[in-house]
Amino acid sequence: MSSLPAKSPVLEVEDLAIAYRDRQQQAQRVVHGVSFSIAPGEVVALVGESGSGKTTTAQAVIGLLADNGVLEHGAIRLNGTDIAGWSPERLDSIRGRVVSLIPQDPTSSLNPVRTVGEQVGEILRIHRYGDRQAIQVRVLELLERVGLSQPALRARQYPHELSGGMRQRVLIAIAIALRPALIIADEPTSALDVTVQRRILDLIDGLRREDGTAVLLVTHDLGVAADRADRLVVMQGGRIQEQGPTQGLLRRPGSAYTRQLLADAPSLSGGLFRPAPMQQDGSAQDIAIAVEGLVHEFPVAGQRQPFRAVDGVSFQVRRGTTHALVGESGSGKTTTIRDVVGFARPTAGRILVEGVDLATLRGEALRQARRRIQLVHQNPFSSLDPRQTVYQIIEEPLLNYEPIARPERERRVHDILARVGLPPAVLQRPPRALSGGQRQRVAIARALILGPQVLVLDEAVSALDVSVQAQILALLEQLQRDLALTYLFISHDLAVVRQIADTVSVLHAGRQVDAGRVRDVFLSPGSDYTRELINAIPGNAAPRNNDHAFPNIPDQISDPETPGLLQQAA
Repeated sequence: MSSLPAKSPVLEVEDLAIAYRDRQQQAQRVVHGVSFSIAPGEVVALVGESGSGKTTTAQAVIGLLADNGVLEHGAIRLNGTDIAGWSPERLDSIRGRVVSLIPQDPTSSLNPVRTVGEQVGEILRIHRYGDRQAIQVRVLELLERVGLSQPALRARQYPHELSGGMRQRVLIAIAIALRPALIIADEPTSALDVTVQRRILDLIDGLRREDGTAVLLVTHDLGVAADRADRLVVMQGGRIQEQGPTQGLLRRPGSAYTRQLLADAPSLSGGLFRPAPMQQDGSAQDIAIAVEGLVHEFPVAGQRQPFRAVDGVSFQVRRGTTHALVGESGSGKTTTIRDVVGFARPTAGRILVEGVDLATLRGEALRQARRRIQLVHQNPFSSLDPRQTVYQIIEEPLLNYEPIARPERERRVHDILARVGLPPAVLQRPPRALSGGQRQRVAIARALILGPQVLVLDEAVSALDVSVQAQILALLEQLQRDLALTYLFISHDLAVVRQIADTVSVLHAGRQVDAGRVRDVFLSPGSDYTRELINAIPGNAAPRNNDHAFPNIPDQISDPETPGLLQQAA
């Protein structure tokens, strides 16, 4: 990446220390002496695992620390003015106007009972942009600028009427409404499909080029940071491990922690594929899952024709191998796996699991057949009962399926806990006392306690940090080897699929548009859609060219209490 024009930093963070107070008002420091700066038009990425302090640092910059957060010392200079000691009321005068936030979750960040237009217009009304007509015109300009079709229609719609990517564009419209000097993007694409993620990041990048806006990108995805950031700030345990230009740091990481993060990132693995499995004789006995001509339709109120969510999908999964289903939201992945595990019945087609057609079974026969195939959900935070201990969670399937004595249940629980790499000390803890990676290990242990032959893994690593994700993927590999398990792996992350799967089906609008060995599909995709998915894998993007002239961005921003000190960015 080429160097940026010399310009005073938009943001300077110097020796920042932040603590959280507990109920006894004891302060626990979580950010220790953090310092970095961002120039106009520059993208700086804060990267690190959960608990690294990156989000707390970003919240401090915009004055949105939790109520028990305390800024112990340090400076936060925005266009040369230290705002670290400002009151919330004073900070309100610059939020949106000089510094804006793009939050992570568009579903929870937008008010469900207010229209999109009202919510975009609110920031303009707060800062007295103009009269009602001027605000309405500006709202439509913003919705069009962030790439929403039919902006007048979108302005009248409610958030639930928009897709996830469209809702995120609304949040971006709010963030750029007053052309701030700095945008803080806090995991802005972590909940989005890979192609939608790329479009959103392209949008932010385009706005940065046009307006010279500085961007503080908070992310645990090193592929995204490698694509989009000029400089990286690597955080661990509330401290900066190292920082520097992105390409130089990726080529020559100076800390062991950064080297481990890079090694664990699937999108930066250099395009490595899983070694091919040992060949079997190809007989029907080698097939763990056979899906033939699967069709699933849903009735639509007021319409004669049903909605076809899955349309003629067929694939086979050999025993001891991993087959991936990939595609964006709405592609039919979830409906397919619900049919495979027997939660729903298909409209047409046949599904055989270990030679048994689950659709032909009823009652107790179906319940017992489900022992052969178990599901591991996406989110370990919501898939475990918070009222139970870890022991109760893992034991529960045995109570439901096997009338065995308590000592035998205890032995099995301890055995499977050791198998997933957890110590006995966690058995009496509730899920909230565990980390995300530990909770997912508990979910895997619960799925394995009945000795199934097949595991269906529904986005089982997408909610985890990159290093924890790598640990869970390694665990799944080991369990597959040791227990001869077959996996059906659902994911929108093609970098992970490339690493863990043997074969893949690519779904688009309910149809299978590509299928085969992962290596073959990735290297010679048979559809434009598959090529688009592969090209959107983070880490594939070409470096950005930062040679451009920035608009005149004032070095200071105006504030009624400090005349002439803080002038709004033009």
